[in-house]
Amino acid sequence: MEIKNMYELPYMTFPTGRNTRVMIGQNGSIKGKHFCQGFVDIFVGGSIPEHKHETVETYTILEGNGVVTVDGESHDMKKGDYVFIDSNATHSLVNTGETNLHMMFVYAPQVIVDHWAEELKDKKESI
Repeated sequence: MEIKNMYELPYMTFPTGRNTRVMIGQNGSIKGKHFCQGFVDIFVGGSIPEHKHETVETYTILEGNGVVTVDGESHDMKKGDYVFIDSNATHSLVNTGETNLHMMFVYAPQVIVDHWAEELKDKKESI
């Protein structure tokens, strides 16, 4: 058994205004075989930009408010709301609230999704 605290994990800061901590998965603090789970702190006005991947995914809002868009359909989300995102569906999440939005994601199978590297690459090229 491994017990860890997600707030004590290192995080990646993305140029679109968020910190992401990978808890379980290929690049997580606990190695997972079948899924990836992480915690995201999206700053006021920040986002997870539009992207897609082969994995299915869920977003669960823990605190704050935002708008999720999946394949062009947008919906408001609040604390306690969650959404299932099918394989290869284009999706994004924008913090529309006045405080940081805290979100948990889970996707399967566990791989390192390409859009993280693409976002960080864009950040390095702009420096």
